[in-house]
Amino acid sequence: MNSNRKTELYRQLMWDYTISEKEIEDVFSGRKEFAGHYNRFTLFRKILETYSWFTILQIFSIEEIKELLTEEVIKSLRMASLRKQYEFVQKRLQEVIPVTG
Repeated sequence: MNSNRKTELYRQLMWDYTISEKEIEDVFSGRKEFAGHYNRFTLFRKILETYSWFTILQIFSIEEIKELLTEEVIKSLRMASLRKQYEFVQKRLQEVIPVTG
């Protein structure tokens, strides 16, 4: 995904806050801990609740998704259907992507 499209998605995500797209990118890159009151996991949850799986795959690598898609994030999703969907995704990612380290 090109950076202009990613910037636009971040802008749409924060339509109701005065949090810039650069702040969001800084949180995901590790340059900042927070963008407003959001950390990387709460921002990721907001993205999961806002965008389709196919859009998320364009924003993040599979490795990044595996790292960010924690049990805490899944449990904090507001819709039960999304929790179920992302529990399945998390399980599949753990099966197909080896643990590094």
